[in-house]
Amino acid sequence: MTGAAPDGPRTAPDGSPYPDRSRPTFERDIRRMFGHIAERYDWFDHVASLGNDFLWRPRALGQLDRFRSPGPIRRVLDIGCGTGDLARQVARRYPHARVVGADFTGPMLQNALGRNRRAREGSRVTLARATALRLPFADASFDLVTSAFVARNLTDLARAYRETRRVLRPGGLVLTLEITEPPSPRFGALFHSYFDRVVPWMGAAVASAGPYRYLPESLRSLPPREEFVEVIRAAGFPRVAAPSQSFGIVTTFLGEAPPSADQRR
Repeated sequence: MTGAAPDGPRTAPDGSPYPDRSRPTFERDIRRMFGHIAERYDWFDHVASLGNDFLWRPRALGQLDRFRSPGPIRRVLDIGCGTGDLARQVARRYPHARVVGADFTGPMLQNALGRNRRAREGSRVTLARATALRLPFADASFDLVTSAFVARNLTDLARAYRETRRVLRPGGLVLTLEITEPPSPRFGALFHSYFDRVVPWMGAAVASAGPYRYLPESLRSLPPREEFVEVIRAAGFPRVAAPSQSFGIVTTFLGEAPPSADQRR
């Protein structure tokens, strides 16, 4: 059973936030959910992904390097940075880059701040409070915009990519790492038996039943890969790719904005 007022937030039996996309409080509930799991977010993901999340982010950056045209990356925005893992990996991979990690959850940003202080590359990562749908940055501010496991929590995917396109310079790049449906029905059945049943059970064991029941529900809110690619293309990225990892459990969606006239020469 779950509890909620007719227009209020849904909660799991253990009282943890359980966001419901159909409710008017959804965006606020997502913020509450991430605040609730901020302290245990990284270690739970390491356990729930069977350690694969250690590989997914660096592989995604490798896929980006194979996709992009040669040239420096100096200004990067990581949207929904959470504890700052991807932002720090970007700073490590591109040693001349300054990275802004943006998130709309205060406890996550506090967690990221502490981790940045302990990391050598953390001095090149600054933090900002922001949401993907309303970015407080000027047009053409960044060379690269990244995000990891954020898209499924957005209420308007197309609007988010239009905002991303706005803050990118001509020729700029977007990288979105996200959980996706495995293309193989047999492997998909195995994946869902774990993702839809075991992961929520693990969440309940640490008094977070709501967030980890919401997790498999959130995957069903995403469009299929081909439609996802079209959303990115329609936002102003004529060149798009979607290489997968781990038998399609995750996909790295990559887009490149049109270059300026000077860049085409």
